[in-house]
Amino acid sequence: MTTPLPSYTSGLGDAPMLGDTIGDNFDRTVAAHGRRDALVDVPSGRRWTYTELAQDVNTLAAALLTRGIVKGDRVGIWAPNCPEWTLIQYATAKIGAVLVNINPAYRAHELKYVLGQAGIRLLVSAAEFKTSDYGAMIEEVRPECPDLDMVVLLGSPEWSTLMTDGAAALADDPSRLEAAQARLSSDDPINIQYTSGTTGFPKGATLSHHNILNNGFFVGELCHYTENDRVCIPVPFYHCFGMVMGNLACTSHGAAMVIPGPSFDPRATLRAVEAEKCTSLYGVPTMFIAELADPDFDRFDLSTLRTGIMAGSPCPVEVMKQVIEQMGMAEVSICYGMTETSPVSLQTRSDDTIDQRVTTVGRVGPHLEVKITDPATGLTVPRGEPGELCTRGYSVMLGYWNNPEKTAEAIDAARWMHTGDIGVMDADGYVAITGRIKDMVIRGGENVYPREIEEFLYTHPDILDAQVIGVPDAKYGEELMAWIRMRDGAQPLDEAAVRAFCTGKLAHYKIPRYVHIVDEFPMTVTGKVRKVEMREQSMALIGGS
Repeated sequence: MTTPLPSYTSGLGDAPMLGDTIGDNFDRTVAAHGRRDALVDVPSGRRWTYTELAQDVNTLAAALLTRGIVKGDRVGIWAPNCPEWTLIQYATAKIGAVLVNINPAYRAHELKYVLGQAGIRLLVSAAEFKTSDYGAMIEEVRPECPDLDMVVLLGSPEWSTLMTDGAAALADDPSRLEAAQARLSSDDPINIQYTSGTTGFPKGATLSHHNILNNGFFVGELCHYTENDRVCIPVPFYHCFGMVMGNLACTSHGAAMVIPGPSFDPRATLRAVEAEKCTSLYGVPTMFIAELADPDFDRFDLSTLRTGIMAGSPCPVEVMKQVIEQMGMAEVSICYGMTETSPVSLQTRSDDTIDQRVTTVGRVGPHLEVKITDPATGLTVPRGEPGELCTRGYSVMLGYWNNPEKTAEAIDAARWMHTGDIGVMDADGYVAITGRIKDMVIRGGENVYPREIEEFLYTHPDILDAQVIGVPDAKYGEELMAWIRMRDGAQPLDEAAVRAFCTGKLAHYKIPRYVHIVDEFPMTVTGKVRKVEMREQSMALIGGS
C-alpha cells in the first residue's frame, strides 16, 4: 500500500537570501540606481530620486542620533501614508532603532497601550487626519507614558528643526551615522507591528532586518521587479503590505514607490496609476472591487500595468478574473501571509494557470516551508485533506514583544508558526485557504467553511460582495447568515431569492438561512472584514426579528 504524500513542501529560490541589514541594502540600491525615481507622493507632487531619498533618510537618521536615539530604542510612527513615513522607516533602520507601527485608526486608549507596552521613547505623528486629532490624543495619554521622552508632529516647527539639526550633524560628522550603521546585525529586531486581536489587547509581532528585508525582496522577485518598475501602494504603510511588500520590495530592486494618497481612495489610485505609469498595483480585494466599480473606470489609461498583488483577505475568484481582464494585470499575484511571518508565506507565480491563480494562494515562497496539520493531533495530514496551515523559515518573527507566553502559543518548539487558517494542499503543492479555524461554522454536526459559500454567491450577477458567518441557532447549534452588497441599480435580494439561487447547487446545510443587505462591511484599516463585529450585529438583528 502506497503512503499518501504528506501536506508538506519547501521553497527553492533562484536567488540566495540577503544577509545584510535594511540600511546596507538600501545603500547598495542607491549606489546602483541613484538617478532613478525612488519615491513619488502624488497628492503633494513631491518626488525623490534614490540619491535624494538617501540624503533625506541619512539626515533624519543623524537627527535621531542627535536626540539620543540609539540601537534598540523604540520609535513610534502614527500617521497615514506619506513620504515622511517612509523616511522614518529607513532612518530608524539605519541606526538600529526599532520602528513601532501604530494603526492610524487607534484612539487614545489603544495609543496608550502601545506606547506603554513597547516602551516608545520618541513618537513621530501626524497632527491630525480626517476625524482624528492625534495631537490632542497624545497630550491626553502622555502623562501616563513615562518612557515617552519626545513627540514630534509632522509639519510642525519641531519636525523642521529635527531635519535642520540632522543636516548640520551629518555635515559636521558623517562618521557618527556610519559607525551606528556598522554596529547593526541583520538579526537585530527592527520593527514591531501590533496584530489586531479579536479579544484583549493586540500583540506586538517583533520582526528583524532579516525577516522583512528578505520577505520584501522575494515577493518582488516573484513579481519580477526590476529598476524599471513603478509600484502603486494604496495599502497602509503601518501594515506589512505597505512597508514590506511595498517599500522593501521596491528598494531592494531599485523600483519606484508611488503613494496615491494618505488613505485608500479608488479614484485617486486609478489616477496615480495613469499619471505615474505604474507597472504594479497593490490592494486587498475590497480595494480592487471599489476601483472596478468606479463610474469612470473605463476612462483611465491603465495600459502600463502588468502585475500587482491582491492579498490581505481571501480573494474572490470573480474579482481576480476582472482584475486580469479589465485592468490588464496579466501577471497579478495572490499573496498569503500574516504579520508574524513578515508577512508572505505563499504566492502565485506569473506562469501559473489562471485556475491556480484564482483558486489558490499559490506555492510556498523561496527558502520557506509550509505544512498542513491536524489541529487536534499536530500531525501532518495527507495532501487534499484540510487542516491548520503552519509555516517555518527566515520569515517567522522573533516573537511577540515582551510576551513570551503568547509567543509560545503561536510558535511551537520546532519553530513552526501556527496560522490559525484552514488550508488544503494539492498534489502540486498549491494551497487553498478555506477559512479560519475560528470562522468555521458547525451546523448540525456538519463543518461548513464560509469561503466556499462566499465564492458561490459572487457568481450571482447582482451581488457585488458577500460575507458569510455563523450565528447561534437553538436547533442546529449554528446557522448561516450572508451579508451581501448589491451592485449599483440591482434590486436587493431576500432570503427566498438567495435560497432559490443556491438550491440544487449547494448542499442544503450550506444555504444561508439569513440574508442581510448592507452598503458596506465593518472593516479594519487594512481592509480585512471584521467578522467578529458582524456576528455581534447579526445576533442583535436576529434577536430583533
